[in-house]
Amino acid sequence: MKPSGTITAANEREGIVTAANMREGVVTAAFGRHYEVTRADGRVVSGIPRGKKSLYACGDRVTLGPLHDNEAQILAHAPRTSLLYRSDQWKEKIIAANATQIVLVVATEPAFSTELISRALVAAAHQKLRPLIVLNKCDLADALPAARAQLAPFAALEIPVIELSALADAAPLRPWLAGQMTVLVGQSGMGKSTLINALIPDAGAATREISTALDSGKHTTTHARLYAFENGALIDSPGLQAFGLAHLTRGEIELGFAEFVPLLGHCRFRDCKHGNEPGCAIKEGIAAGTLDAQRLAHFVAIASEGDRAKQF
Repeated sequence: MKPSGTITAANEREGIVTAANMREGVVTAAFGRHYEVTRADGRVVSGIPRGKKSLYACGDRVTLGPLHDNEAQILAHAPRTSLLYRSDQWKEKIIAANATQIVLVVATEPAFSTELISRALVAAAHQKLRPLIVLNKCDLADALPAARAQLAPFAALEIPVIELSALADAAPLRPWLAGQMTVLVGQSGMGKSTLINALIPDAGAATREISTALDSGKHTTTHARLYAFENGALIDSPGLQAFGLAHLTRGEIELGFAEFVPLLGHCRFRDCKHGNEPGCAIKEGIAAGTLDAQRLAHFVAIASEGDRAKQF
């Protein structure tokens, strides 16, 4: 009889999947249909999915088949506790799996979109992720008051806003990250890669200068990557300019606006879309000064986009 180790090694070479040669791991980088997977034994391998679809994301706990030339087929992922992704009427883009917290990174310069923040918060609420906003580049004092004013409606919702300059000191953020699986999300040029480098000096995340002509950052992170960090992990995602939510229903989008929730069901019409209908409790709250008009504009834009997507 051959020793069991010999049989397992032979199965590895021949690509035969058995309980003995399957391995567990975590997806630590996503490159389209190819993934970097860190196995439980610490070895980093290239994971190849079965079929044509890319079904995995950074943070996924996966089962790998036999290893061949440092490549292994990804057979399945374990049940997820959360899945953060964005979508439009044509496609979906997975951002991160099993995250517990989302950090929305904005900056005093270049300009940032408050609607994108609202969209990310809706996605976070749907997946029960704790939200946090980082206002980066606070050393640019002239632009700081305007940035604070833009973030005031979110701070009023008791969403923590951490002010810092990643180039000088990222320490104010550290206590919020310990023990969390955190995904960093933001537009290009907000300084996510610089923040990663400040928190994890050996991360080697690429950084570039801001394109002042376009008032936007150049895409420096082209793929998502997971870094171990203080009994948890950080997932850096590519900079984005859009955050579609076509996969959510109008009701799910409403629940993502926390300040609207106490008023839901109090509109005159049961199917009120909080647009032009009379007797809208949300609009009455705006007229009374208890709700922010821009947040309602964000809701209408997001919900209308979802309605159009569902017509295709």
